Amino acid sequence: MTARTASRSRTTNETSIEISIDLDGTGRTDISTGIPFYDHMLDQLGRHGGFDLTVHADGDLHIDTHHTVEDVAIALGETFREALGDKAGVRRFASGRYPLDEALVDIALDLSGRAHVEWLVPMPESLPLGEPAFDPQLAEHAVSSFAQAAAITLHVELIRGRNVHHIIEATFKGLARSLRDAVRIDQPGGVPSTKGVL
Repeated sequence: MTARTASRSRTTNETSIEISIDLDGTGRTDISTGIPFYDHMLDQLGRHGGFDLTVHADGDLHIDTHHTVEDVAIALGETFREALGDKAGVRRFASGRYPLDEALVDIALDLSGRAHVEWLVPMPESLPLGEPAFDPQLAEHAVSSFAQAAAITLHVELIRGRNVHHIIEATFKGLARSLRDAVRIDQPGGVPSTKGVL
């Protein structure tokens, strides 16, 4: 099987990012964005996705964390899409409900090549998480930016939950497990689409 790996650099006036991913890895991660809570979420994505994932980012955190969160998510989505290649043999679809204590999140996704996100995750009032601060509202932006750049159809719905940390972490873990399922090779012989491409 061809290695499903990719690396990408992205530099703007606001951020400098280096990312590499191996979709058939063992969940090894090396994450450093300067935003500890975001690092924790990206670590969940790699570990529970079974991906070897390296993310190094330097951003204008003296302004706020928004630019770094967004740019990392975009670069990660682009790198993930490149590593997928032509998607021959992948399961393509995945879904499930994922708990973390009182929080329960429903994830459904399709490696469709068509970027679309439905985010139904009302966040309870909360203070920002960590230092530098991760605004909980950035969770939607991070997940949506990743899915758009990866050309994934993604539905995320909060079934129940009160603790913002738990809700966001359940979302990232659920996304990771669903991606792990969807990228699995189990249909040798072609791309799982009547069009012949994804």
